[in-house]
Amino acid sequence: MEVHQDLSNGYEGVAAEFIARRSRSLIGAGTVRRWAQSLPAGASVLDLGCGSGIPVSQTLIQMGFTVFGVDASPTMIAAFRQNFPQARVACEPVERSSFFGRTFDAAVAWGLMFLLPPDTQADLIRRIAAVLNPGGRFLFTAPEQSCTWRDVLTGKESISLGATAYEKVAEEAGLKLTETTLDEGEN
Repeated sequence: MEVHQDLSNGYEGVAAEFIARRSRSLIGAGTVRRWAQSLPAGASVLDLGCGSGIPVSQTLIQMGFTVFGVDASPTMIAAFRQNFPQARVACEPVERSSFFGRTFDAAVAWGLMFLLPPDTQADLIRRIAAVLNPGGRFLFTAPEQSCTWRDVLTGKESISLGATAYEKVAEEAGLKLTETTLDEGEN
């Protein structure tokens, strides 16, 4: 008997709906644009849970950055490749990704962290810190308060560790919190 484990946290099963919704939404594009203005010209940016690339990778590519995407959903990766054939992308879960065997000037995880179990979130922050170049920046979204809820599309549990816990894990990994902000989607 073959057992197939969904490594996309339920998003492969709802990929078509997610792509349709996200392609009509600019939530996050403004925040990503403001954050990316402090990056060096032509910076390499790792987009974790990149989905189809719209609007986060799209914004970064339009700003002249080199984007590397990682997503565990084959459907999302196919859409990303169609949207951005010049960008490198890997179909693998972020928690097991090799991150292309390189370092980056920045990383972004929009709408991803809280889909992962708490220990995996902390481990991912440490792994990202290890692949950032000196002075590298990491932007991710999560509710400021510690809370749990059901993901709208997958129905699976989402977990925010809360700002205090995220800041502690980041500092232990050698990262320093420089800013928190609220976007149009209340992320």
